[in-house]
Amino acid sequence: MLFYTSSEFILPFNPDNVYFSMKTKKITIPELLAPAGNMEKLIFAVSYDADAVYFGTEFGSLRAYAGNFTLDEAGKAIGYLHENGKKGYAALNIYPFSDEYDRLVETAGALAEAGADALIIADIGLMREIRKAGIKTPIHVSTQANTTSAQTVLAYAELGAARVNLARELSCEQITQIQQQIAGNGIETEVFIHGAVCFSYSGRCAISDYMTGRGANRGECTHPCRWAYYLVEEQRPGEYLPVFEDERGQYMFNNKDLALFDFVPALTEAGVNSFKIEGRMKSIHYVASVVSLYRQIIDGATISQERAFELLSRVKNRGYSTGFMKGDITPNDYSGQRNDSESKAVFVGNITEGKDEKSDSGFCVCEIRNKILAGDELEVLKPNGSLSTVIIDLPIMTIKGQPKEFVNNSQFIRIKDDLPKFSILRRVEK
Repeated sequence: MLFYTSSEFILPFNPDNVYFSMKTKKITIPELLAPAGNMEKLIFAVSYDADAVYFGTEFGSLRAYAGNFTLDEAGKAIGYLHENGKKGYAALNIYPFSDEYDRLVETAGALAEAGADALIIADIGLMREIRKAGIKTPIHVSTQANTTSAQTVLAYAELGAARVNLARELSCEQITQIQQQIAGNGIETEVFIHGAVCFSYSGRCAISDYMTGRGANRGECTHPCRWAYYLVEEQRPGEYLPVFEDERGQYMFNNKDLALFDFVPALTEAGVNSFKIEGRMKSIHYVASVVSLYRQIIDGATISQERAFELLSRVKNRGYSTGFMKGDITPNDYSGQRNDSESKAVFVGNITEGKDEKSDSGFCVCEIRNKILAGDELEVLKPNGSLSTVIIDLPIMTIKGQPKEFVNNSQFIRIKDDLPKFSILRRVEK
């Protein structure tokens, strides 16, 4: 069992802004749960020390365009996770129609045979059918079920659920109250700690269905809430009302991304069992960067708010917000003007072979993901969370020993620095 041994943290929801010390109380460190849209992202999540990974198969999850896994691939992914001491949760969290249950139950059975550690489900009918089929794999209730009370958590426990993802509409204080009310009942809780947030209640949106014919609750969302809109009053056609906007229009539904690193101590103290990161459709750069930051914070590292935001700005985002966690929503929680939300770094490559794997050659191998020039100074994020810099050789040497002034995507180059496998290279904006 692991315990917090960190120094003092500020509880963001405390109006007196008092300090709270975790030194005096033994607290189990929550699980860090990372997203994976494909096998490469899953491997990076493991390499950056997520405790568990969630993923979807070809049918049944709410990210139909994430790449996803065939059942055979899911079996290999689960095997890889278990070999590395990690857990794997499979999402079957669409709201199915009556004629789709047999296929979903069959998929659940195959995932159970493959050793999935849990099935993520939103639909109560599917929970019932899975249990009727004799499938014993633990069930985790999805965020789509919008669970906002201890009473509902306990109801799911009676139905056999092992864990419930609490709704993102809850405050830290409300989550603490729920944890107190369910204590001793044996059911776990999970909270989204970082990532994109749907503007609709717990993600149950119909706009995509109506505007594009693709169902959000079927995993096909086209994110029309993030398109640019202008506000016009019915009796004043052509007259644009004075709302906050940039040169591209008004993003009235476009929530900022969630970033709850400040609440890690409070939610840990409350007894939340798992911290979940959104982003199955994001890049390996996103997975590595976000998992790395939260791994360090969960393990007790003291990272200032300014530094945390600086590191999170390295990946694409729509600005950051604490959402409902502090108890209320302010205009700052919506994107409005987006000039502070652009990525401050360009992901340019990742190490595929460290020096220790090619000890006879004296170099490591980097796969190029974006254009780099000879002499570029790049920041390196390593799987242990440390940062360093590397200067690309003049000239760049390809893996075949060809000198280049620059290289583009999908090429492999030599780097003399001793960098571990899975390190991320990026060009940081000065």
